[in-house]
Amino acid sequence: MSNAPAAEALAPGRAERAARAGVLAYVLLLVAVPLVAVAHLGFADGLASFWESVSAPQVRSALWLTLWSAFVVAVINALLGTATAWVLVRYRLPAKSLVSALVDLPLAIPTLVAGIMIAILYGPTSAIGSTLSGWGIDVVFAQPGIVLALLFVTLPFVVRAVEPVLLEIDPAEEEAAIVLGAGPWRTFRTVFLPAIAPAALSGSIRSLGRALGEFGAIVVVAGNIPFRTLTAPVLVFGEVESGAPRSAAAVSVVLLAIALALHTLARFVEKKARRRHD
Repeated sequence: MSNAPAAEALAPGRAERAARAGVLAYVLLLVAVPLVAVAHLGFADGLASFWESVSAPQVRSALWLTLWSAFVVAVINALLGTATAWVLVRYRLPAKSLVSALVDLPLAIPTLVAGIMIAILYGPTSAIGSTLSGWGIDVVFAQPGIVLALLFVTLPFVVRAVEPVLLEIDPAEEEAAIVLGAGPWRTFRTVFLPAIAPAALSGSIRSLGRALGEFGAIVVVAGNIPFRTLTAPVLVFGEVESGAPRSAAAVSVVLLAIALALHTLARFVEKKARRRHD
């Protein structure tokens, strides 16, 4: 009997139950239901039809281009994103707040605008583009333009993942390593690298997932040439426009599966890093 008031106090009230139900319905309707709808349409004609759609030569070429370009971007982000975070945290930098704001800018502007900026800067009629073309390097309407556009839109992921970890490292650990005779590289390898590696890995995985789904910047800079510069998201858009929604859904299912796997991997890395920290 003495526990009854406490149990009643802990029981969720009507407002709490309504809030839970509202949030659950919001997330399901906004995310889960569209995912199920795409998967249903992709497999509507059976597994054989699904496989036929995703194994077509043009689709395989688009998926491969999307995967390898996103992987290259993830590797570059892991290296240069970590270096950028290191400089922003560890060094005095002129106009540091401006540089930090520029890192976040790709999240604030439409990716279509990013594509237009790259096309203007590196297009065949621009000074830089024509110079590079003279050297045999094409950026816009070529695969380097795809990588450049993906690097632009994924710039903040690793930087913002590594920055807070660097800020949390106890300066006493670095001082102890220096007192014990460790040089700069050994200090970085023994003190900083174990701490920031999970954050850099998680950020690069998330940038990989983000790059897989990029459309706005790519559709401007790639030229969308089949078997050369046509990526999977742009191919999906073309299938919808040409009246083949089931083929588009099938390719979308492949991209969704990869994205969900990457998200799960990133969550695993983050949870493992938190356990080590705790």
